[in-house]
Amino acid sequence: MSVEHLDVLIIGAGLSGIGAACHLKRLCADKRFAILEGRQAMGGTWDLFRYPGIRSDSDMYTLGYNFRPWSDPQAIADGPSIRRYIEDTAREQGVDRLIRYQHRVLEANWCSASATWQLRVQRGDEDEPLRMSCRFLMMCTGYYRYEAGYTPAFAGREAYRGTFIHPQSWPQGFDCSGKRVLVIGSGATAVTLVPALAEAGAQVTMLQRSPSYVINLPQRDALSNALRRVLPETWVYRLARGRNVTLQLIFYKLAKRFPGLVRRVLLGLVRRQLGTVDPQHFSPSYKPWDQRVCAVPDGDLFRVLRQGKAQVVTAEIERFTAHGVRLSNGEELEAEVVVSATGLQLQLFGGIAVSVDGVPFEAPKSMGYRGIMLRDLPNLAVVMGYTNASWTLKADLSSEYFCRLIRHMDATGMRQVTPRDGDGQVRPQPFLDLQSGYIERAAHLLPAQGDRVPWKLHQNYLLDLLQLRYGRLEDDYLVFSAEQDEGQAELAQP
Repeated sequence: MSVEHLDVLIIGAGLSGIGAACHLKRLCADKRFAILEGRQAMGGTWDLFRYPGIRSDSDMYTLGYNFRPWSDPQAIADGPSIRRYIEDTAREQGVDRLIRYQHRVLEANWCSASATWQLRVQRGDEDEPLRMSCRFLMMCTGYYRYEAGYTPAFAGREAYRGTFIHPQSWPQGFDCSGKRVLVIGSGATAVTLVPALAEAGAQVTMLQRSPSYVINLPQRDALSNALRRVLPETWVYRLARGRNVTLQLIFYKLAKRFPGLVRRVLLGLVRRQLGTVDPQHFSPSYKPWDQRVCAVPDGDLFRVLRQGKAQVVTAEIERFTAHGVRLSNGEELEAEVVVSATGLQLQLFGGIAVSVDGVPFEAPKSMGYRGIMLRDLPNLAVVMGYTNASWTLKADLSSEYFCRLIRHMDATGMRQVTPRDGDGQVRPQPFLDLQSGYIERAAHLLPAQGDRVPWKLHQNYLLDLLQLRYGRLEDDYLVFSAEQDEGQAELAQP
């Protein structure tokens, strides 16, 4: 079987994958590359999730790409608008033609003898997987399973006679109007669903085991929309982006340094929005930014609560019944539809079996290098975003850094680069410092971070910008290897 060889393969055609392709085309124009996408459409999260009200809780001036301005008047955008932005970007940059749909990577094995990645790829329903190879692999697969979200093992669920839905698999065309809907959860998905379903005519109850921090943000950026009348779009975008990055960082740093003060401010803002609604439903026991803060544009969640179109119940589920759920306090909530907005199932590499010279790579025993590469894993980037700020801020920088690394290797005649901790002095720490349920459930699947730079995550865009875009590439931990001679490389090919 013939093996197609490319310089770079990008896995995933979502927000990160399209961005990575655009950076490659701009910074490594001589490289041959393709994007492998397991589904039939680009967009990733923003194509997969189709539940009512789907939107970002990050502003588009920071969630948008650093090379393409967001020009829509809405700063906090709905899912279809974000999907169109990704599609338009891919088309304008010409990378849409490089996407190979229904190409699902099954295995990726690093071959040291040839210094290449060897991939087995399932194309559509074909019986025999394709064989492909590349020098560099960019994993833009996100961090969760696309096949199914996380649903707890609810006692008695099999007895429930109504409709049970996970938002990740929302039925197309499903109409909740006039129905009693119970939304289980209090995270970003739940606070999006509740106002959308309520405005569509459903009788909505949000059932939460414990409250989350929720902040009201304006849907539109009035200042940026005003500046568009007198300034070029690029200027407006950069000004808004710089302002919002700074505000996000200040808020995060304040929350970590003065959690009590920030808590009082957040709860005070919530009380002003709630009217007669009990503020205890929005008073978490944890500190701000121990979990991600949920944003609601123009206070739509608070509005439907004040109007009586929705209600919040804080209690634990004892078990499901035929007509709803029974709570631990004995109360029963009846519902014709139950929506389990209970989170995601995390996975690394999009479920791809990764190995080095035939030996399975164990990510939990590894460590992240600059939040981009992994210890002992050659020529591979994991393009992921921030947890305390907009995803794309870090994804853009990660792709730019990897392009710099590729160019540096070309200039120095190197073929392989591998992060190593030669002296074993770097101490492991949890990869993410959030206490969100989906992260805690998957802690055993994730690599560690280190106790020192460059193994330690900054979670700081400005520091990462300086280091990843302008900092030295060579350090004590990156090990470069020269190209094998042609005879050896030829023998090593499968």
